[in-house]
Amino acid sequence: MSRTRKKRSNLPQQKQRSPSNTPQDNQRRAQQHPPLTSIITLMICGMVVATIVLATHWPALSAQAITFDDDQYLFSNPLVQNPSWAAAKRFLTEVLEPSTVAGYYQPLAMISLMLDHATGGSIKNLRSFHRTSLALHVCNTLLVIILLFMLFNRPVVAALIGLLFGLHPMTVETISWVGERKTVLAAFFALWSLIFYVRYARTQGWKPYALCLATYILALMSKPTSTPLPAVMLLMDFWPLHRLNRRAFIEKLPFFAIGGVSAIITIVSQDRTAVATMPSESSATRILFILCHNVIFYLYKIVWPTNLCSHYVFPDPLSLVHPRILIGVIGTCLLIPALLISLRWTRSLLTGWLIFFIAIFPTMGVIGFTTVIASDKFAYLPSIGLMMIATWAIVRIGQVQVTKNARNIRRIGILLAVVLLAIAEGHRTRDYLQKWQDSVSLHQHMLQFAPRSAYVHNALGVAFREIGRMDKVRYHLEQAIANNPNSYTAHGNLANFFSDHGQYDQAIVHLKQALKLRPDYSYARFNLASIYYQVGKVDESLDVFTALIKHNPDHYKAYNNRGCILLKQKRYDEALRDFTKAAQLYPDYADAHVNVGLIHAIKGETDKAIDNYHRALQCDPDLYSAHYNLAEALSQKELFEQAIDHYRQTLELKPSLAKAHAGLGAALKHLEKPDEAIRAYQAAVQLKPTSTSWRCCLAGLLLKQNRIEEATREYRKVFWIDPQNAQAHEGLKAIATRKKP
Repeated sequence: MSRTRKKRSNLPQQKQRSPSNTPQDNQRRAQQHPPLTSIITLMICGMVVATIVLATHWPALSAQAITFDDDQYLFSNPLVQNPSWAAAKRFLTEVLEPSTVAGYYQPLAMISLMLDHATGGSIKNLRSFHRTSLALHVCNTLLVIILLFMLFNRPVVAALIGLLFGLHPMTVETISWVGERKTVLAAFFALWSLIFYVRYARTQGWKPYALCLATYILALMSKPTSTPLPAVMLLMDFWPLHRLNRRAFIEKLPFFAIGGVSAIITIVSQDRTAVATMPSESSATRILFILCHNVIFYLYKIVWPTNLCSHYVFPDPLSLVHPRILIGVIGTCLLIPALLISLRWTRSLLTGWLIFFIAIFPTMGVIGFTTVIASDKFAYLPSIGLMMIATWAIVRIGQVQVTKNARNIRRIGILLAVVLLAIAEGHRTRDYLQKWQDSVSLHQHMLQFAPRSAYVHNALGVAFREIGRMDKVRYHLEQAIANNPNSYTAHGNLANFFSDHGQYDQAIVHLKQALKLRPDYSYARFNLASIYYQVGKVDESLDVFTALIKHNPDHYKAYNNRGCILLKQKRYDEALRDFTKAAQLYPDYADAHVNVGLIHAIKGETDKAIDNYHRALQCDPDLYSAHYNLAEALSQKELFEQAIDHYRQTLELKPSLAKAHAGLGAALKHLEKPDEAIRAYQAAVQLKPTSTSWRCCLAGLLLKQNRIEEATREYRKVFWIDPQNAQAHEGLKAIATRKKP
């Protein structure tokens, strides 16, 4: 009896313990509070993976290729080139109509580029930009590892899959392409958002939820393709979090609201500043073909990353006649049913693929905003869905019950397979990075896959012009126009070719055509105004610069060049306003500071002129015009020692500047250094033999040193140039007086 009562008394205790000891509860507890050994393993593996990824992508730091819209993101963007709080404020507040970049609202990406410019980045030094992008990519790799570990609680498996992500060749362009900072930056915040979300799902704490929402907003402000992240979270609730319920939907409502606002802002800003083709403007068949093509295309490139390119053109024709479209349709029709059938055994395959598809959907072409059908960078963040599948597959294989020896062999086999795959990826990545070392190599690579692309021919023509291969320039630019007569950029660049060769009439024709195709094309308007000035049509040039400034009030070079015309016309007050405006818009614009100094010098305000010349030299220590004008101003102040230093620096930078030699001679003369002064004047008249004033100064110095024959020869040369020159008459009289007995 007592034994029976004791047995019964133990039953309730067993029922109380059993729920807390189920495998699911143990796994949940391990995921909420992973053991210290797992965390240490994760840290060690993460450090190893980060080192390998960094070493593999290291050549990206020396990449100098310029492509697509890099110019508006960096080289012709006055806000990026003028780092300041005011510039950052404009990036943040120009929501519906960004003024410096044609496209959607992306303030954090632009601010990050601005900061890189502040640390020394420029068109001649892209290293600063690539360094930041590479650092973000390494961080993203580590964040992928952390996310996979939090989901599956397998540190080594998470690190192996993270390694494959970090080394994948499709990540190359997000690092090497300056304008694609937005992709790696948005992914950085999006991955943090997912990590905080998993933490919230495990703990139900308000802090992870708030951080998840905050980083989601930051991701949207970097690149709005992060918009589908709330839908990704819902899919993760279905698998692998297994918490999809009414509450899961309710807690996403703030995310969907913010994402909806972001989507509206994106469409409006894209439509106002660039191009946005809405679904109603395309046929349903066309959209369906694009979706089917991309579903298979991206999966193929991720699994077999060969023949990668930054310019995947639309199949022509876009119909089942084209093999790529036919393969895409057939592949999609096979893939979708197979994924649905897989639900009978697992949620992972369908859900992982849906995460990929939903995340990449904004770039799938339903709303058109680009000239390519697909792009490697679009798969950067969405690939997390496929990595979840890969992680699950390895974990599932590891859970199959086998003997200890077989389990060890299986682990070695998986490790060896991933290592071999990583080596293959690393080799392919290094090979692709070589294409990005210069613009010509990159666009020649593109041309192999898009021989009829107007964009690629145009970009290749520009790249050849940069390295002086003028024999190639005209061919590629004319090919661009032949393939797309409406390519306003090709017309503008062909105009540059004709201008380089002095064929201004043809250049003007192409610039006018470019402006006819794109009236707001500032680049063409600026060049048209410059050519008008070169050919002597000053009034036309002034009118075009004025029209450009009216359309683009931030075009600092237009202000500077219009100021130069006004200076020639002696409209000094107007010129000063333009030069000052140019310097305000771009404080590092040395030429503008020099020109402000010139106006002050003309007005007799020498001290103000000197201050502006010093500012110019702070911006550009190698600007010879700043050194020369500063030397002239210092000479006026009779600060001859300082003036001589700047004259000499001028001549180091531009030895052929005759007036600098003459100015040096005058300063040395005042310091009573006649031998050096004579040499300086001799160099000046050798460069400009027709200068009578410099020859008279030279002859006077020679006469003071009793070098009578040399002085006589110089005065006679003055007579040959100007028989009425009074200074030469006086000099020869003095020589004749000395010769009398």
